[in-house]
Amino acid sequence: MFVTEPVVQSSKLEVVAMTTKRILVVDDEATIREVVTVCLKRLGGWDVLTAASGQDALQQARAERPDAIVLDVMMPEMDGFAFLQNLRADPTTQDIPVVLLTANSYLPHSDRLTNLGVMLTIPKPFQALDLVRQIAQVMGW
Repeated sequence: MFVTEPVVQSSKLEVVAMTTKRILVVDDEATIREVVTVCLKRLGGWDVLTAASGQDALQQARAERPDAIVLDVMMPEMDGFAFLQNLRADPTTQDIPVVLLTANSYLPHSDRLTNLGVMLTIPKPFQALDLVRQIAQVMGW
């Protein structure tokens, strides 16, 4: 008769502090804001704030301090570049990373975008899974 002793494997449980990321989506088109919001919430598990204008987005960025901003370039009154200049001029918002979401095929030289804190440019139309994956990857989430 063989007697076997149970093999106990030591396992180390590592607790990782997880915080939900908060993203501000800025686009003057309500449909785009809705689609991006659903993608980021459902596929990324992130909290999402929205703004329909650059001015509203600046106020929210100051008040809420999001972890990132997804920004449309072509908007009335204050386009994405004017928004970025205002964002970077304010010490409370200057370090917030930005992802451009744009249908505009012409964008300034990438050095200018980098200097304005643009981490990534995603063309419209976009694939939902790609949008979330690309944002998570560039942000290191």
